[in-house]
Amino acid sequence: MTAQLAPEDFTTIPALCEWTAQTYGHDTAIEDGEVTLSFVEFDALRRRIARAFIASGIEKGDKVMIWAPNSWKWFATAMGLVSAGGVLVPCSTRFRGAEVGELILRSKATMMMSTGNFLDRYYPGMLSAEQRAPLRDLVVFDDAAEGETGWETFLKRADTVDEAALDTRTASIGPDDLCDTLFTSGTTGYPKGVMYAHRQCLRAIDAWATRVGIRRGDRILVIPPFFHAFGYRSGAIVSLMRGAVMMPHLTFDPAEILERVARDKISVIPGPPAIFHGMLQNPDLAKFDTSSLRLGLTGGSVVPATLIRRMRSELGFAGVCNGYGLTECGGYGTMCFADDTAEVIANTAGKPMPDTEIRIRSPEGAFLPDGAPGEIVIRGYLTMKGYFENPEATAKTIDADGWLSTGDIGYFDSDGNLRIEDRVKDLFITGGFNCYPAEIERFLSAHDAVGQIAVIGVPDDRLGEVGKAFVVLRPGAHITEAELIAWSRENIANFKVPRSVVFLDALPTSAQGKVVKDELRKLAGIA
Repeated sequence: MTAQLAPEDFTTIPALCEWTAQTYGHDTAIEDGEVTLSFVEFDALRRRIARAFIASGIEKGDKVMIWAPNSWKWFATAMGLVSAGGVLVPCSTRFRGAEVGELILRSKATMMMSTGNFLDRYYPGMLSAEQRAPLRDLVVFDDAAEGETGWETFLKRADTVDEAALDTRTASIGPDDLCDTLFTSGTTGYPKGVMYAHRQCLRAIDAWATRVGIRRGDRILVIPPFFHAFGYRSGAIVSLMRGAVMMPHLTFDPAEILERVARDKISVIPGPPAIFHGMLQNPDLAKFDTSSLRLGLTGGSVVPATLIRRMRSELGFAGVCNGYGLTECGGYGTMCFADDTAEVIANTAGKPMPDTEIRIRSPEGAFLPDGAPGEIVIRGYLTMKGYFENPEATAKTIDADGWLSTGDIGYFDSDGNLRIEDRVKDLFITGGFNCYPAEIERFLSAHDAVGQIAVIGVPDDRLGEVGKAFVVLRPGAHITEAELIAWSRENIANFKVPRSVVFLDALPTSAQGKVVKDELRKLAGIA
């Protein structure tokens, strides 16, 4: 029987961790390569890391960045950090030095926990001295270079802080204190930190887990990165909460995922549609034993009904769920039920989560009846506390009555399911990752050959959408499409890199001088 928290138990993440150790005991909590941890062992590690953070000078409310791929160390560090009263700031492993440096400044992080060598790069080495200057400490999980603080050195700091001091610190953490700040670029192209608190985080995850049916003993392969709300909350924390085995996965490779399903008897896979497309496209699919698969959890992109059917018939998922959410609501909003029909799962985002109000509003501010499209607005406990140090943006997003504007267009059908018609005009989603053209344009404009640039999203069979850049070169400058794409890969996260580039003499503009992206969509053949 899956243990569920009662409403009065929704207090803080450290309280959850202690509860899971008492409830699930010596059941396996994490399997990651050669490392296996029970819930009791994980809780002891979580407490040791929390004491190490206190010994490192972390005070309640201090921001700490984690820049690393999925692993037991990432998750244990996050739980230890918030148990010490710190605020987690996840950072994408796809980011390069300039992007991370900007995030350090905007988040006011004072400490970083980083991977060492990953994807043929030494991550701390991507940061210049100037970019590292705001950090008073940088700890490297593995393969620390000379002069860097290593993982074991960090853990030994815990010996200087006793358990009573940790208990005192943990007792000072309230349900409405911040637990994390996830940065989302938004349509301005500049990162905005979404502030989220302990109790709302736990309530949202519990409601989602109940809706989709996560069970004690499930074996969850967490492919979405922990730096994303989907991976962190709907993969890692939900495993802890429900007594499931959390199995971190580093990179997306369909054959490797199928091998892990067969070898490790995976029962649940959360992730964007691209993951399941990749598994189904593998020519050796029939050779893998996928009989352990029970539940596929997806969203963040268009989900064709054909994919839902194939996930059930060819991969063997008994249940498939699709949903809609945004970082400003913890990654949640609506969700289908696992036993909904393929047509409902493919064509709708399901029904609102419990204790969540979702309405459709006209441009004039009037609420619209079912069937009428308009902007989706959300109100309830799961809406963010606001954007970090950005009251202007917060006021534009959440009105005086508490309604959060999503910028997405949709309507409710006669069965009460939300149907999404459009997203924020320019935003596109590549393999489950939000891509904001303004941010991509800002970074690519730094190239000496680029005079003017505009980016749009275009359909892609595998990733849903990918970027297409339209570039006006500076006078006398020369660069090829391949060269600009290669430069982009060196300077920004891979999912943001445009997959194609078109060179124009001029970009189409309105009378006000604004680039008319609808004209670019016509040029791309998608208008």
